[in-house]
Amino acid sequence: MTYARNRALGAYGERLAADYLAATGMVILDRNWSCRFGEIDIVARDGSTLVVCEVKTRTSVRYGRPFEAITTQKAIRLRRLATAWMEAHAVEPPAVRIDVVGVVVPCRGRAEVAAIRGVA
Repeated sequence: MTYARNRALGAYGERLAADYLAATGMVILDRNWSCRFGEIDIVARDGSTLVVCEVKTRTSVRYGRPFEAITTQKAIRLRRLATAWMEAHAVEPPAVRIDVVGVVVPCRGRAEVAAIRGVA
């Protein structure tokens, strides 16, 4: 897959993920926020909880589900990014959660979107 196609697939997956999260009642606060530590795909609010969401989009599960791409190192980086986002926006929510939204976009048929809450 080419770089441009990968970026387009990722952007599409992030749009689907944001729509999915909003449909569950979350409020999307930020998308594609970046700093020196990396990028947060989606920042949302679930009640009073700040939710940092990593979105993983795939075209198949041939090499595993999207969730399997979240390593311990990635989880640590997401925690660091959450702290950086809160500092940049001067907010101190009572709780912070890291979620992963997995999106599978097959060649044919509907995309499959699922979330795992509290991965880190």
